Amino acid sequence: MDSSSSSSCPSNLTALPEEAQQIHEVESLPKPPSSFSSPPHRPAVQSSSEKYAPLDWVGYFDEEEDVSIPESTDVFHVYKAGNEGPVVFCLHGGGYTGLSFALSANIIKEKARVVAMDLRGHGKSATDNELDLSIETMCSDVLAVLKAMYGDSPPAIVLVGHSMGGAVVVHVAAKKVLSTLHGLVVVDVVEGTAMASLMHMQKILSNRTQHFPTVEKAVYDSLLLHHNFLPSFFAVRGTLYKE
Repeated sequence: MDSSSSSSCPSNLTALPEEAQQIHEVESLPKPPSSFSSPPHRPAVQSSSEKYAPLDWVGYFDEEEDVSIPESTDVFHVYKAGNEGPVVFCLHGGGYTGLSFALSANIIKEKARVVAMDLRGHGKSATDNELDLSIETMCSDVLAVLKAMYGDSPPAIVLVGHSMGGAVVVHVAAKKVLSTLHGLVVVDVVEGTAMASLMHMQKILSNRTQHFPTVEKAVYDSLLLHHNFLPSFFAVRGTLYKE
């Protein structure tokens, strides 16, 4: 038989370079664990208190401030980030707070200033009528806060609104009283739907759970309600008060 047809290679022949490489790769593979070897490392399982612990806004926003409105008892809470550039003024959706913009603020503040306001009836803002969520009232609130913060010479302003906040910024812009308005951004909002939802917002807010045994339980409930993972970890902190 012709030796060239044999599939085996005599032991006294040197393996081809590519064969040697294959042998080396096989030998370098990790050995399968034996039944007597130590078990592989498993990551620690987080407890519920660790898994649903709220995140701190420090490091995302730079500071918080209470803005008092002249000739009224209304005080609006805002979170601020950045030191220069135009002001990106953010309004949250129903049931959230200004902290829901924490992740965005951490990026935007590199090129602009960010102000995220707690709307009436939300977060740490305090007004004489928490349930007056009419579009006219909330528009007046926004303009009053801008006036209190920047006077008659505001910087360039970009209005950003999410959901309910989107309806508000659209109407603020439509009033054409902000001479330095340079941009308008609406997120996840359809004007007709958002306006219709404002009629029911009082009921929605009043039906929210009023007491939680722990902050972690509040975060968990927020995740079930909003299905928006990271913002819930920030926003919940601004909605709770310890009794």
